[in-house]
Amino acid sequence: MKKVLILLLALSLTGCSSVTKTAVAKGEVVDCVDVNHVAANAGDTLLNCLTGSQKISVESLRGPLIVNVWGSWCGPCADEIPVFVDFYQQASGKVQLLGIAVEEAKAQDSKDFIISYGITWPNLYDAKGITRGTFGMGVPVTWFIDEQGTVVYKHIGVVNSTEELNDLTAQYLKVAI
Repeated sequence: MKKVLILLLALSLTGCSSVTKTAVAKGEVVDCVDVNHVAANAGDTLLNCLTGSQKISVESLRGPLIVNVWGSWCGPCADEIPVFVDFYQQASGKVQLLGIAVEEAKAQDSKDFIISYGITWPNLYDAKGITRGTFGMGVPVTWFIDEQGTVVYKHIGVVNSTEELNDLTAQYLKVAI
C-alpha cells in the first residue's frame, strides 16, 4: 500500500512538472517622438508621454493609427494586451500603435504594467481622465484613426484575437497585416 501511494505521488508530481507557462517578453516605456501628429491647436487636449519627453494633442493624431485606451487596474485591459503585443510585432511599419493609460493613481503604475505585459509601443498618460470627452467612459476602448486624423471606428470592449485586430485594421484603416 505504501509503495502504491509513493508511486501515485511521484506520478502526480511528474505530471505537474510538465505544465509550462508562456513567458511574456519584458516591455519597455517607449518615447513618443515617432507618433504621427500635427501641431496642436489652442484648446486641444494635451497628454504627456509616459517618458515625460513631450506633450501630444489627442486631436492632432494622424494615422494609420490604432489608439488603445487602457488602465493597469482594468482586468479586461490586461486580458487583451497579449493580442496587441502579437499584433504590434506583425504590424511594424504598416500601422502605428499608441496606448493611453487612463486614471492611474501614479505614472509608475502604468510603467510597471507596460514592463510586465510586454508593451513596446509609445503610451500617453491621462491621470485625471481628461480624455473622457474624446474617448468616452470605460476601458478598454480602441480607436482607429486615418491619415487625416478622422476616427473611422471605435471598438468598445476587449479585442479578443490578433485575427480580429487584423480584420478591423484592414476594414477601417485599409491596411493589410
